[in-house]
Amino acid sequence: MYCIECVRIEKIKGSANKLFDYWMEKCKKSSMRGDRSEFKQYVKEIVDDFDNLELLDIEKPKVGIVGEILVKYHPTANNNLVDILEAEGAEVVVPDLTGFLLYCAYNQHYKHKYLSKSRLNKIGGDIVIKYLEFWRKDMKQALAESKRFTPPNTIKELGRAAEPVVALGNQAGEGWLLTADMVSLIEQGIENIVCVQPFACLPNHVIGKGVIRRLKTMYPDANIVAVDYDPGASEVNQLNRIKLMLANAFKNMDKAYAASDVNIS
Repeated sequence: MYCIECVRIEKIKGSANKLFDYWMEKCKKSSMRGDRSEFKQYVKEIVDDFDNLELLDIEKPKVGIVGEILVKYHPTANNNLVDILEAEGAEVVVPDLTGFLLYCAYNQHYKHKYLSKSRLNKIGGDIVIKYLEFWRKDMKQALAESKRFTPPNTIKELGRAAEPVVALGNQAGEGWLLTADMVSLIEQGIENIVCVQPFACLPNHVIGKGVIRRLKTMYPDANIVAVDYDPGASEVNQLNRIKLMLANAFKNMDKAYAASDVNIS
């Protein structure tokens, strides 16, 4: 789920997390029943509740997190990166996990066309994509109708976003999806990005750290930092790189406000 306008702080501290915990418990029980009509109802109610969450009029820079799948999503693997960014005054945006499943299925197209892999695998990939999109349909509609959120891109849209930067044959690890996530975030106005990766992870260095220069050429305002995570990595160095990125994020936000004030006057 990508955030458009939830760049303001909640009016009652902890209310967003409390609302999240409430819905998480309901969704866990609902998933055991597998009732699609209930799923559709819950999706709409979740979006409505977060749309109407009371917020203060305090602007915060948005920061996206991309990278190796475990390090990106697991707080222990990334030293609680989300908490650090929020404590420093940022609004965190993380691409959804379903995108990785769709990426794995969509890769069968390239393998069949260019690597002589089985047509059966391609057909299987298409079935997986249709099945996942069938369940995401109601969610995407609810997000499209919301006032604070926007629906995630389709896997084909992500593929087109990555192609000007890397070939879709880059399928080791997160492959071209990592690059696509960065392009997608930037084009949504989320220009501050932390690219997380395990130390010495070659695939991630190629399609993560390796494309940063190209992305900054394409998007001059992009503010991207690559951070290595490993048991032996220096946490101080990680924090310094993150804080430098945030310093630039706040500086760019101030410049944008100054420019808008000049245009208004």
